[in-house]
Amino acid sequence: MAAEPSPPAPAGPDEPNSARGGRMALWGVALAALAVSVLGGHQESGDAKAAPRTPVVGAAVPADPADPADPDQPDTGLPRSVPIRLLIPKIGVDAPFTPLDLAATGQLEPPPAANTNLVGWYAKGATPGEQGTAIIAGHVDTTTSAAVFANLDSLEPGDEFSVDRADGRQARFVVDDTETYAKDDFPSKRVYADVSRPEVRLITCAGDYDRTVRDYTDNLVVFAHLV
Repeated sequence: MAAEPSPPAPAGPDEPNSARGGRMALWGVALAALAVSVLGGHQESGDAKAAPRTPVVGAAVPADPADPADPDQPDTGLPRSVPIRLLIPKIGVDAPFTPLDLAATGQLEPPPAANTNLVGWYAKGATPGEQGTAIIAGHVDTTTSAAVFANLDSLEPGDEFSVDRADGRQARFVVDDTETYAKDDFPSKRVYADVSRPEVRLITCAGDYDRTVRDYTDNLVVFAHLV
């Protein structure tokens, strides 16, 4: 799902391959004063961080979502609770969560690339199931193998997935739409704008691998809401 704020990753491949098995999908969400931008880039081992590409400034992401008035109704959401596990039966995802924060660069740190079965969530935004827009991101592949969101592009409207939470509840979501956007023209307002119901965005990298910037050209975004 998509930029590059973390410590240097292993060297990128000499040639991309159709299985995406030798490339690392580094995604990112750059926030300046909580304005969202999607950037991208692969890094060679030992290199400094690659220069960010032109950001697309969008809507603010609430850092401290308010508690819902009625936690039992999907339209107002569940109480705030840390996500534990993401389950997407259609594509075989059963992955634990790790919280993501902003790096010194102002970009959202990606999940650790060494663990291919791990997703991250923006810990200062809405938790999955809580009223608002929750952000869940994961790698599509690494330099050694496919990763947790390798088949995210197989999801279609009507497909369901769930998030196990620390409070013992399971938040169930249905897919509304899937969209692929060029990273240089990412619609931040559409993807990250706050909403009045509990929604989730699943994000990973997509498109072609651009060797000049060591990154994929696009982001895949899955839009879903609580049911």
